[in-house]
Amino acid sequence: MAFFTRRPLSRGLASSPALAALLALISLAGVPTTAGADAAPQNDDEKAFYSIGAGLSQQFDSIKPIGEREIEVLVQGLRDGIEGKTLAVEQQEGAQLVRSLIQARQGAAAEAEKKASTDFAAAEANKPGAKKTESGLIYTAIKEGTGEFPTATNTVSVHYHGTLRNGTVFDSSVERGEPAEFPLNRVIPCWTEGVAMMKAGGKSRLVCPSEIAYGDRSTGRIPGGATLIFEVELLEIVK
Repeated sequence: MAFFTRRPLSRGLASSPALAALLALISLAGVPTTAGADAAPQNDDEKAFYSIGAGLSQQFDSIKPIGEREIEVLVQGLRDGIEGKTLAVEQQEGAQLVRSLIQARQGAAAEAEKKASTDFAAAEANKPGAKKTESGLIYTAIKEGTGEFPTATNTVSVHYHGTLRNGTVFDSSVERGEPAEFPLNRVIPCWTEGVAMMKAGGKSRLVCPSEIAYGDRSTGRIPGGATLIFEVELLEIVK
């Protein structure tokens, strides 16, 4: 799946709300209680539950940090629901509180990320050959192309490698070994602007502040407020 598009090109099973909720409940069943905090999974079923929990843990990244007490009450809610006990929090109220919690924590995390990105972007803009545009895009040519410049209405074929400011790779057609093809007006503003500054055959580095990338919302492996770095090679303008 390409993470640079305005919308995901495909959706995993976990994007189904019902299945995502079920998987979350199953994964939380693997959260250890005090009695078994260090117990490793003992059989194939336990290993399966453990693996689901480990995989789903990434879905909690946007509301971290999560305290020990919060983990305890989370597990308590799971157990009460499974055992059919009277819930300590009415479900409708709980749903509203969950939405508020996610909004507040994601907002705080996005602000912290944007603040940390300010110094990073300033350093990138001061590197040799870097050009900062009015939108905030920092563009650096790696290899000049010899073909035409694409327009926003063109479809382009590219290879790209996307990282966060800490070097974490969140998406890469280079690693997949398969170029991506898309209309240039259907991607994040940073790409629409940056790729249009390249000639076919060229390669550039795009540093994209969150305001022209994904804003404050988390998207896949991209945290809210993140500045994104792409190395993009414009293979061709598809006629």
